[in-house]
Amino acid sequence: MPPARPVRQRVVTNENDENSVAAARLTRAKTASLHVSELAVPTKPLQTKKAVQALTAQPSGLRKRAALGDVSNVSKAEVAEAKKSVGKVGLVSKAAQPTGVQKSTARHAGRAVTATKDAAKKSIEVKKSGHGTISTVQKRKVAATSTSVSVVKEEAPVVEEEEPARKKAHTLPPKTEEPELDHKDANPDQEPLDDLIEDFVPTNFVYPDGVKDLDSEDLDDPQMVAEYAADIFEYLRDLESSSLPNPRYMNHQDEIDWKTRGVLIDWLVEVHTRFHLLPETLFLAVNIVDRFLSAKVVQLDRLQLVGVTAMFIAAKYEEVLSPSVGSFRHVADNGFTEAEILSAERFILGTLDYDLSYPNPMNFLRRVSKADNYDIQTRTVAKYLTEISLLDHRFMSYRPSHVAAAAMFLSRLILDRGEWDATLSFYAGYTEDDIEPVAILMVDYLARPSTHEAFFKKYASKKYLKASLITRQWAKKNAVYFGITDTDLSVDEIP
Repeated sequence: MPPARPVRQRVVTNENDENSVAAARLTRAKTASLHVSELAVPTKPLQTKKAVQALTAQPSGLRKRAALGDVSNVSKAEVAEAKKSVGKVGLVSKAAQPTGVQKSTARHAGRAVTATKDAAKKSIEVKKSGHGTISTVQKRKVAATSTSVSVVKEEAPVVEEEEPARKKAHTLPPKTEEPELDHKDANPDQEPLDDLIEDFVPTNFVYPDGVKDLDSEDLDDPQMVAEYAADIFEYLRDLESSSLPNPRYMNHQDEIDWKTRGVLIDWLVEVHTRFHLLPETLFLAVNIVDRFLSAKVVQLDRLQLVGVTAMFIAAKYEEVLSPSVGSFRHVADNGFTEAEILSAERFILGTLDYDLSYPNPMNFLRRVSKADNYDIQTRTVAKYLTEISLLDHRFMSYRPSHVAAAAMFLSRLILDRGEWDATLSFYAGYTEDDIEPVAILMVDYLARPSTHEAFFKKYASKKYLKASLITRQWAKKNAVYFGITDTDLSVDEIP
């Protein structure tokens, strides 16, 4: 097994990080505000890399150059002195050591002229706009200081190497401890915080006689928001009237009828089951279809495009992970392209004014099921009865809360769960007399022959406790008690 390689630590520097020492930048505004003394080179010289290599790598003498040979003007005695200084004082730059050889500071005449021209050009250039502009006078001052910098470099004495000066960290002055004061004593005119919180907490609701307070059991669960449950469902009931479609919109349709609509909704139920979507998605998709058909006239060959696009919109609105547009194109047997589905999506949303706030009947069904002690069998049968309102156009004029209450009432009646007491009536929002017309329509649909195969097969499985089989057997036996005698006709044949 080969030995493990040592871990190499990389020093990552970010040039945009203004808090790091290596990335400290000098802006134009700071340069303009500096004086000549601040631009001077610090008196302590910095050790160069070449000098360190020369003093440490070649202790016996100077390193000879391969091509030019040894052209150094430093004697061996000076090298020995440098070795001693490394152990005692520290590494010193070779340029900082007085070698006795002085460099001529005289400049060539041609170079001086070009240098003065360049300096004149730089002094004339002035930034016209923007933050941190430097005037012509300030640039001349900065140019003038360059000569003094060069002088300081040549005359810098030999100083022991120390840690270079860094930018001092900005520290806040220590806070003085103050005695804690009561919020009432600090500002008597300000309303206490406890009083402000109490203004946002809903007041205690007084329940009628014989009604149990079921929301108090969920006060410890923040996800149930039991404090606002009554206000939330009151708001949803106020919102129901604005989301209802026109129950007679088929009068202005030329190529489609109620039977064609039933076939489309039955196919949407099959698509919904294949994608394993939420129940809310199916109800919202059917509501989008009916509201769009209430506003626009649709041809027969484009009706399926409206249905698949409505399901696509509802899935994006309700689902956590929505199927892609390619999946909906595939489920429609590639009858429409993805571009057509996306174009239809924009058109439908524009027709509905992007209003998808539909009070779903599943929300009201769960509210009523709470008063039923969340009985799984009762609620499963009630789901089947609630989805009847999607395929039968006669339920279109009733509110979603009304349909959910009737579904729970009829489900308890079929399974013999007891009477419709005051607690159920309060949480459903409807009395037994209010529910009766909608319940009769449900029994009428169940007593007639089934024309929606996908919907019937869905609830005939064990997953849904064979709800479609149980309810239809019960309806055929008890349809007479609801005044239903002619059950030979199907729902689509009823005018």
